[in-house]
Amino acid sequence: MGDTLEFNEIYHESKGSWNDGRLRFSKQNVVYKSSKTGKVDNIPAAELSVATWRRVCLGHGIKLATSNGHVYKYDGFRDTDYERISEFFKANYKVELTEKDMCVKGWNWGTAKFSGPLLSFDVNDSSVFEIPLASVSQCATGKNEVTLEFHQNDDAEVSLMEVRFYVPPGTADEGADPVEAFAQNVRSKADVIQATGDAVCVFKELQCLTPRGRYDILIYPAFLHLHGKTFDYKIPYTTVLRLFLLPSKDQRQMFFVISLDPPIKQGQTRYHFLILHFSKEEELKLTLNMSEEEVEKRYEGKLSKNMSGSLYEMVSRVMKALVNRKITVPGNFQGNTPGAQCITCSYKAQSGLLYPLERGFIYVHKPPVHLRFEEISSVNFARGTTTTRSFDFEVETKQGNQFTFSSIEREEYGKLFDFVNAKKLHIKNRGFKEKAKNNEYSDSDDDQHDAYLERMKAEGKIREEGDGSNDSDEETDESFNPGEESDVAEEYDSNASESDSGSGGDGSDDEGKKKKPAKKAKVVKEKKERKPRREKKQKDTNAPKRPMSSYMLWLNSSRERIKSENPGISITEISKKAGEMWKQIGKEDKEEWDGKAEEAKKNYEKAMKEYRESGGGSSTPAMKESKKKAGGKKEDKKRKSGGGEKEKEQGGNDSFKSREFISSEESSSDGERKKAKKAKKAKGKPQSRGKESEEEEEEAMTTPPSSVEDSD
Repeated sequence: MGDTLEFNEIYHESKGSWNDGRLRFSKQNVVYKSSKTGKVDNIPAAELSVATWRRVCLGHGIKLATSNGHVYKYDGFRDTDYERISEFFKANYKVELTEKDMCVKGWNWGTAKFSGPLLSFDVNDSSVFEIPLASVSQCATGKNEVTLEFHQNDDAEVSLMEVRFYVPPGTADEGADPVEAFAQNVRSKADVIQATGDAVCVFKELQCLTPRGRYDILIYPAFLHLHGKTFDYKIPYTTVLRLFLLPSKDQRQMFFVISLDPPIKQGQTRYHFLILHFSKEEELKLTLNMSEEEVEKRYEGKLSKNMSGSLYEMVSRVMKALVNRKITVPGNFQGNTPGAQCITCSYKAQSGLLYPLERGFIYVHKPPVHLRFEEISSVNFARGTTTTRSFDFEVETKQGNQFTFSSIEREEYGKLFDFVNAKKLHIKNRGFKEKAKNNEYSDSDDDQHDAYLERMKAEGKIREEGDGSNDSDEETDESFNPGEESDVAEEYDSNASESDSGSGGDGSDDEGKKKKPAKKAKVVKEKKERKPRREKKQKDTNAPKRPMSSYMLWLNSSRERIKSENPGISITEISKKAGEMWKQIGKEDKEEWDGKAEEAKKNYEKAMKEYRESGGGSSTPAMKESKKKAGGKKEDKKRKSGGGEKEKEQGGNDSFKSREFISSEESSSDGERKKAKKAKKAKGKPQSRGKESEEEEEEAMTTPPSSVEDSD
């Protein structure tokens, strides 16, 4: 068996909500780290006294009790894990893991037992349920009842708010009340804040950003009391997760941030962070309400009875000693502004400051956001939506939540990108951003493909082409009908106005002015048939392969060496690394590889020549098919050229006139057009020959030519 045992997806109950995390058993201690809050429970192996294995709602659970009275419960184990954990406990902790069944009879009458921080309700020495007294927020008594109220957890879908116990009257020994005795046991371990005694120190009218206002802060040994004009808050030190001390961008102000879990409440609003705002110029002389011996004994030199200095230093120093938590400050990150360790940005339409820390990001102040690197799955650099002089920084967590910090000046891009890259966070668009970084964040449309922009450009080109071809058709579309023949076609003749104006008399000029300008005939474009797609040529598998370049020959020989020197490198990174190494190779080495490439080229040409002489290239089905296609194309071209010459000999297209054709002869007259129409009708319809028609023909035959001319 190994020195450690590790289990993932182990759940720990916190005020009615299950938080998953990782549990590790080692020879020295038991460590549990919550995935949600990052809080760590560290149990030394020497303090373990009792270990119990139980069947619970999430499979199987383990209950650990320590010698100093603390109890820890973790659920989510499998039935098969019992043997491994039991052997590990016997070998390393000298503690036996005992199995204990829960009572499932459903009885509501039993015995209440107080064991450390737990209230256990038992029936026949079997536990029915257990209540962590740290979750109790209020304890009230009645005649024969004790009412327990619990802290509400925002993450729990359903919360237990209240439990009532009926305490029967017992034998009154020396006037002891069983109800009061029960309530006193609860209050001694419950998270019920009662101000007893004087405050250690008081800070008057400190400016608070969240919740907004000015508050007097009273520091007690076990809790923090915020006293304002409207609201009062009592914050136990056990609910404080982290402390932050952050300098403002102007280097004249400071933010002191207290992270809370569970948060404080103001109506329906929850405040997960308490943010105090200080000016560096404010000074304070502080005297603790304790004797020097007591201060030295309780705080071990962290505080002294009389202290003086900046106001923010006094508050942070006192809070660090009482809460017993480290204060997190910005690390080595330096923004574009000299001395600034933060970035100005916006989050949810509110401007604020983003601080890159050694283990996460924190944004202040409205709303405050703290993101640990452990819970971040990826980050993304995106273009600004309103202006090109800024960009957005998007952070996506493993739970699927996304935080977008917008309106960041592009001068901050290089520093932020280097910081994220150094922390080894996954960047979604790494390739594009490195290119943008080298181009000083240029705003070229070629940097990234925009499908929507390409579609808009294509639609604009089609619209312009359509507008250009329809400019001359706007006036003729309504009146032009190709199926109808009009007797006033000369009005649409392009040369009609010229002939009239040129041959008209005195009033011809006036009439020419009154006439509308000549309209152009509509041109009907023929739709072009789509050409069939060319079929891909089939490769000849028997033909010799083409020779590789000098770089590719070098890469094939060096690929294994690059992999061994850079374990875990990806395929894309191999080619990138190889390109850098190839640039650094000396001229002599490159000439050697160029010689190898030239030799490979000569061998290829020689092998290809022999292959063609043996008939390998032309005998394949692909080559035969391509030759057939080539021969067919030549015959089609000959046919087309021959047909065109014949058409020219016969008159070509000069003798053909479409229905839209308009004559350009100036000598055309109405009489000639009418005769042409009658001739067309006569050709199209068979005429019945009667007596009248025969007589007309006889007259025409007997009439001399001179009379015919006179009739005209």
